[in-house]
Amino acid sequence: MGECSGSEYVGINEVPSPRVVHHGRKVSVLPLVFLIFYEVSGGPFGVEDSVNAAGPLLALLGFLLFPFIWSIPEALITAEMGTMFPENGGYVVWVSSALGPFWGFQQGWMKWLSGVIDNALYPVLFLDYLKSGIPALGDGFPRALAVLGLTVVLTYMNYRGLTIVGWVAVLLGIFSILPFVVMGLISIPKLRPQRWLVADIHNVDWNLYLNTLFWNLNYWDSISTLTGEVENPKKTLPKSLFYALILVVLSYFFPLLVGTGALPLQRDLWTDGYFSDIAKMLGGVWLRWWIQGAAAMSNMGMFVAEMSSDSFQLLGMAERGMLPELFAKRSRYGTPLVGILFSASGVLLLSWLSFQEIVAAENFLYCFGMILEFIAFVRLRYKYPNAARPYKIPVGNIGAILMCIPPTILICVVLAFSSLKVMIVSLVAIVIGLVMQPCLKHIEKKRWMQFSISSELPDIQATTHESTETLID
Repeated sequence: MGECSGSEYVGINEVPSPRVVHHGRKVSVLPLVFLIFYEVSGGPFGVEDSVNAAGPLLALLGFLLFPFIWSIPEALITAEMGTMFPENGGYVVWVSSALGPFWGFQQGWMKWLSGVIDNALYPVLFLDYLKSGIPALGDGFPRALAVLGLTVVLTYMNYRGLTIVGWVAVLLGIFSILPFVVMGLISIPKLRPQRWLVADIHNVDWNLYLNTLFWNLNYWDSISTLTGEVENPKKTLPKSLFYALILVVLSYFFPLLVGTGALPLQRDLWTDGYFSDIAKMLGGVWLRWWIQGAAAMSNMGMFVAEMSSDSFQLLGMAERGMLPELFAKRSRYGTPLVGILFSASGVLLLSWLSFQEIVAAENFLYCFGMILEFIAFVRLRYKYPNAARPYKIPVGNIGAILMCIPPTILICVVLAFSSLKVMIVSLVAIVIGLVMQPCLKHIEKKRWMQFSISSELPDIQATTHESTETLID
């Protein structure tokens, strides 16, 4: 995927910088692959709307071609920047280093909010898969109660430190993927390849199609907020991102091949939760319950992984002095207690939205955050060309710019297709972030709350001379 050097944690002037203190055990390659898998995907639960929006051919082509436009560039940038800054602030630190703390805070606000919105999806998806077997969970008070109970239970798991790491992640991943392998084997006699070629270009819901692809194939950078917990990140992170990319694409493409090729097309039925119905038609009730169980396990994994990423991001921002010191406090289990509570509150507040509305709002905010990441990536290449990078994408500065152009165009397309409601809500959220940062600075100046920068972290404040800038190499 690129170049990986053996550089150590030193500044450009070769003066060693303080290392980040790690809490608890560190994550190695295989667990990290499945942690990334849960941050990005968790399985094919939620890809059904791509067939509803555009038909089988465009859905299949989308999950084959979209990774080259979006996922691969994002994963490569995450590998380079994540190994350059192996701390829990992740992309917040990247943007702060390139553009200053104000824009670093905006990045943190938008990405945290999009992460919380993303997490609000998982209870919804979980219940959508169960409602075919338990119709009462389809709407009304029972559904609202189920969302609340599920959120509380999974939040408590996160508080107890049950993040998706180690062999737990591997086992959950295998359990989530295996029923689709079985479904694929059962479907072989019923496959009709001509069904994969069905397309009606004049009857495509481009907004739903693009948002579904974008949601299912983004968030590769989320792992950066946990890089401080990774064992030997300069080698482990790039390798894990590569393996996870293959796993994610296959986990989408194979079930879509099975579902669209084995059954006659009924586009209006392809909504979230439809794979469990396909399983029943192909293999019987037992396979449907297995798919639903896999969806439950997958959503548990994605919820806990996403909340872990979001809460550790707040902890990383607090350690950088961007948030009050209380956000940096850990529970007795080593988890960021205040960050978890804030993230859980956001999930409950947003859980009333529909699946499509949540995806669209999340994508809108995520797009703005990614634009800042692309700018930071290119600016650091030019601003600090001699900074040692443990992993470096094998392209020059012009290549770095060219690599960011296709995903930037895609961002503009996704934003252009956003509904007026989503656009207004998202822009209001952005304005809140623009106002919040100076307000927090005023609170810090008045000493109404305690702010501090961890002495264990390197100094990333911009200076006029490159030789005095401390970076992670």
